[in-house]
Parts: sequence; C-alpha cells; structure tokens
Amino acid sequence: MTSSSKKIRWGILGPGSIAKSFAGGVAQSRTGELVALGARNPAKPGLAQAFPGARILDGYDALLADKDVDAVYISIPHPGHAEWAIKAAEAGKHVLCEKPLALTAFEADAMMHAARKAGTFLGEAFMYRLHPQTLQLVELIKSGAIGEVRMIKSSFGFAMPGFMPEHRLYANELAGGGILDVGGYPVSMARLIAGAAVGQPFVEPDKVVGAAHLGQSGVDEWASALLHFPGSIVAEISCSISLNQDNVLRILGTKGRIEVPDFWFAGGDRDVGPGRIEVIRSGAAREVIGLNETRHLYSFEVDAAGEAILAGRQELAWPGMGWADSLGTLRVLDKWRAAVGLEYEIEKPAKRVNTLSGRPLRANGAIIGKSAIPGLPHSVSLLALGFEDFRTFSSGSILLDAYFEAGGNLFDTGFVYGSGYTEALLGQWLKNRGVREQSVIIAKGAHSPLCYPDVIGKQLAQSLDRLQADHVDIYFMHRDNPDVPVGEFVDAMDAEAKAGRIRGLFGGSNWTMERMDAAIAYAEKNGKQKPGALSNNFSLAEMLEPIWAGCVTSSTDAWKAWLTARQMPNFAWSSQGRGFFTDRAGRDRTDNEELVRVWYSEKNFGRRDRAIELARTLGKSPIHVALAYVLAQPFPSVPLIGPRTLDELEDSLKALDIKLTPEDVAWLDDGPERRRA
Repeated sequence: MTSSSKKIRWGILGPGSIAKSFAGGVAQSRTGELVALGARNPAKPGLAQAFPGARILDGYDALLADKDVDAVYISIPHPGHAEWAIKAAEAGKHVLCEKPLALTAFEADAMMHAARKAGTFLGEAFMYRLHPQTLQLVELIKSGAIGEVRMIKSSFGFAMPGFMPEHRLYANELAGGGILDVGGYPVSMARLIAGAAVGQPFVEPDKVVGAAHLGQSGVDEWASALLHFPGSIVAEISCSISLNQDNVLRILGTKGRIEVPDFWFAGGDRDVGPGRIEVIRSGAAREVIGLNETRHLYSFEVDAAGEAILAGRQELAWPGMGWADSLGTLRVLDKWRAAVGLEYEIEKPAKRVNTLSGRPLRANGAIIGKSAIPGLPHSVSLLALGFEDFRTFSSGSILLDAYFEAGGNLFDTGFVYGSGYTEALLGQWLKNRGVREQSVIIAKGAHSPLCYPDVIGKQLAQSLDRLQADHVDIYFMHRDNPDVPVGEFVDAMDAEAKAGRIRGLFGGSNWTMERMDAAIAYAEKNGKQKPGALSNNFSLAEMLEPIWAGCVTSSTDAWKAWLTARQMPNFAWSSQGRGFFTDRAGRDRTDNEELVRVWYSEKNFGRRDRAIELARTLGKSPIHVALAYVLAQPFPSVPLIGPRTLDELEDSLKALDIKLTPEDVAWLDDGPERRRA
C-alpha cells in the first residue's frame, strides 16, 4: 500500500455494540472501507443491516484468512485480545484492538513482539486520544492557561441495572469489572496531562495506590486509585460499573482549573463528540471552548490507524496511544489490580492451559541447541533461563512458553528468589504444561545468613513442595560459609542425592577454588558424591567488586585455568555483564553506580572495545559477542540469562549464531592483535 489514495480494507473481528460504532467510523473515514465481519454465529439476525457492505464470514479464522482484508479491528471481550492480535499479526494483518489492549502489560508486550516480527501495525483503540479535543487540552496545559498543574481528578463510572452474572461486565471469565473496562480512560488521560505539564508526550507515575470493592463474582464493581507523578502531580482516579459518577475530568493548577465532561466521548456519544472544554480562573468568567466537531467519533481513530498503515508505521502517532504509552497505562492497571488483589480465574494455571496465542505448547524446538554434561541424565539447553521478575502465572508463562518452544529446557531457580514465588511459578508451569520429564531444574538453597548444612534439607523440602516435584536435577549451595568445615556441606548434599531428592549434580554457587578443591578431596576420601558443578559469575568482563555480598567471580585467568583443568561445568550468572556491553556503559558514562563500581577498568573496556569491533563485523551487538564468549569456553559453560520480555529473549538467542574460535576467545580476552580469520 504505497498510494495515499488507496483505502485500508477493514475486517471486524467480533460483532457487538462497539463494533457497530467502529463500522460507523469506517464509513465516515477518509482512509478506510469495511469489507468483512468475522462472527462465530454468522447466521445471527441483523448482522448484514448492522454492518452494511461487509461480507459476513464464519468465524475469526476465516477473517484472518481473507486475502481481501488488510487490517482487523478486534472488538471481542478482553481475554481474547492477545490471542487474536497475535494470530492476526502471524497472518500478516494489521490490528487495531479495543481497549484494554490486553489483560496485562506482559500480554501487550507479547502482542507487540508478534507485530514487530511480522512488520504489521498494532494500535490500541482509545478513540478519545485522536479526537481534536485531546490535542486542544494538551495545548492549554502547555500554554500555562491554569498555571502549573498540581492535581488531576478523573472518573468513568456508571451503574448497571443490577448484578447480572451473565453480563460481560460482571463475568470473571471475561475479565469484567471497571478497572479493565473503563479504568484505562482516566489512567491514560492522567498520564497524558502529567506529561503535558512537563513537556513530555506522557509520563509514568512513580507511585500507585489502589482500592476497590470486589463483588460476588470477584470483579471490581467500584474502584479508586491515587497516582503520584514526578513533579509532585497527584491524580485521583476512579471507575465503576455499579455506581454512577459525575464523569468530569478536572485539572487543577496554580491559576485555575479545567473541566471536561465525558472526555472519552468528547461530551457527546458514540456517534458524535462535539468537544467542550471549560476553563475556570479566579476572578474571571468561565471560558467555554467548543470545538463543534461533527465527524463520527470513531472516524478519527480509523484515519489515524489508516495513515500509520499507509505510511508503513507499526504504531499510532501521538497523541494516539503508541506502544510505550499503551504499556505504561497497562502497568498502572496491573499495579492497581495487584493492590486490590484482583486476579481473574482465567489468568490462573487451571484455566490458562494453552500458550497466549491459544495453542498447545509445542515441543522439540531447535533454536536453542543442547549439550551433554557429565552427571546429568538429559542433555541441557545451551542457555539456562532465570525468571525471577514475574509474580503471576499469566505473566511468567509467556516467557517460559517461548523459551521452551525455542528448545530451552534448563530452568534456574532459588529458594530466596521472589520469596519462593519463582519456584512456585515454575512448579505450576511444569505441571500445567506437562513437561517435567523434559525439563532440568536448577535449585539453590542455604543462602546467607542461613548458610548451614542443616538448612539444606529443610529448604530443599520446601523447594520441592513449591516445585510440585520429588527431585531437582542440579543443586547449588547459594553461598558458602567458610566458618563451617566443607565436609559438613558435602555430607548434607550427598545425603539428599542418596535420598533421590537431587538426581544429578550438586555444587556451590559463589564458592572459591580452594573450597571446591577441599570439597572434592573430602568426597573422594570419604566415598561421597563429589561436587560436580559451579554457579559463579563469569563473563567477558571481570567482576572487580562483588555485585552482592558473598559473590564470587570466575572470570580471572587463574579461574579459567582451574575450570579447564577440572572440566568443571559453570552455570554463569551475569553472563552479559549486567549492561556493561550495552550503551548504558562507556568511559564517559558514570551515572550508573553499579556499573562503575563492578565493571569499570581499562582492561574491561579493552575487552568491550574488541567486542564492539567484532560485533560490527558480524552484524551483531556487543552483548551477543559477550554471550557467545561464555559459550565458547574450553570447559562446560552454561550462561544463565534473565530476559524480561520476548524481545529480550529473542535478542539473547542471536548469540547462538556466533561460533567463536579459540583464537577469537583469546583475542577478546587479551588483544591486541586480532586473530580472527
């Protein structure tokens, strides 16, 4: 679509009241035409009349398969947004998705990942953002019409006739309630206004406090939140489905206030929003700014999406909701929901049995290769996955699914991670997906200050309970306690191996060479299982000071020689230098205290320079080279990676394309002569 005169051929996925409004917007747009409707009940009376000119197709898949559809508007209930947006992107269709874009920011990020890979457009349909009233409001704030903004008050609340368990707004399985249905309007508006006050497109709150009443179906029937923004701007927002509110946006400044009734409809309805802004200043008459818009309310977002698609952009232009903007709003909604304890049943393991795309988990992926490590019954993936940052099954399973489908089977956990939630999440996922036998679990325990032999068995029992498993495959003491004879630790781990609760390797995380040598010697002398693995820091950059107390690096020449001589497997944490090989670091970048303290030395910068040079030659990034360096060691070396998003995971996997020779490794280590052929 290179011609600006060519119209976007829209298909609507799912009929409904909002879908009908969108169809009216398409009819009055400059850039689009409605050509098809995908319906699960195509014989339902009235569809042809409600969607004039659209071919009525049997089901959503038929819509995505239709070659005459360029873009899809998704208007089904919230839980289906991520699945069908991902499927649409995979089918090469552009997507405008009703709000909320997804149930969580994690789901939205996965949708963006799919669109980014497919090269398709993805937009969130907050229609108010594209109405001229919004830009007028922003300009008033920027001009100082009410002085400096101090507070924002906004509500979107209505009262249903009564509790209606069959209605989507009260249905837990459809993610009902006010926060997701209408709470995004005041949240996104507050972020927009707070941004305008400081000259930014939007800003994120640094604090979110929420409260809500959860009704008999478990959804929020009325809820409020306080948002605190940098610059001391406070927003009071509320929403409801069982309570009428005045629904007036109020922006309070040092020289007056602005009021906007029903800002999401621009003071009108789903057909036309004329636009009305009232400015009230002390000692002055109320100023009414009327925009007198007559275009269909939804035509603005249709044209904004159409213009983006025709221009080859993948997201809406501001003041529309771009990807970062949508993620920001959803992160606030995530915090709001977490604050009130609102997790839908459909987000929990019992109901979330498929991947986010709606498909069963696929096995036998080959992107991540595997290797055999002596002492382990299964080959393990070249990269191990850490996932400490997730606090719900629905968020963590997205990354776990993607890693497994790429061929990953090695999962790094620890007794102290997330106060135990990391282990519980993995246990839920392994059981839910039925892949325990194909997976290899790394467990860690006896972290400081509880670093004693008698703690190992007690914590391992708790770990196995959380993991819903009877054994782990690899076990590490998370820290060492030099005040305890090393043999006592070996005895404790050996006892767990003999009991069948460790069925593979055990060893130390953040242990010194001397203690490992002593532990191995003790085991050999006393007929115990020998410590057979380490989990120490190892990367192309040497850790100059411990990141955390008790940490040990294995990146020195002496360590490399020891690991090679012993052929000791090392499961390397912070294998990419925690940002040292990205633009966050540099000889002139001293704003990050941890980077400076832990990694900054001329020796490390020399290695970083060579990684940059080699990356440029290979068409990769320095972090890819740094990860490939860890993989290319002359001893078993398994990097632990901790991506937070699918993009980060996929980016890490690019390192697997790089095959470094021993000469490459030596040059990266020491330079100065490049030895790569």
